[in-house]
Amino acid sequence: MPPETSPSPLIGIVGPCGSGKSTLASRLASRGVRCRAIAQEHSYVPAMWQRITKPDLLVFLEASYETCTRRRKLTWEPREYEEQLRRLEHASTHADLHVETDRLTPDEVVQAVLDGLGLGPQGTVEGH
Repeated sequence: MPPETSPSPLIGIVGPCGSGKSTLASRLASRGVRCRAIAQEHSYVPAMWQRITKPDLLVFLEASYETCTRRRKLTWEPREYEEQLRRLEHASTHADLHVETDRLTPDEVVQAVLDGLGLGPQGTVEGH
């Protein structure tokens, strides 16, 4: 008999602009995973991610200044990137999983999140 699975938890995704939040959310959703990309980096309210979504699990996507500016074709300064990281400190501290996206393909990020959160291929909690 296969292991039982429970419904997909709601996954919140945070990170600086260009870290891959929207791409990850889209790819997880296409697998039936309940998730939401949270634009916490634009808020001065430290726990805005909790107010907006109340996720069961929180994923923090990390990406360097160089990667973020290249992916989004941003013309911002390093200090603007650093400000986003400052605004994300609360979410970073409370994240269930951190994934460094600089050297990963979108599919590798999806797999890192599923593996890191102990989720099956369809985003369900395995073995429960």
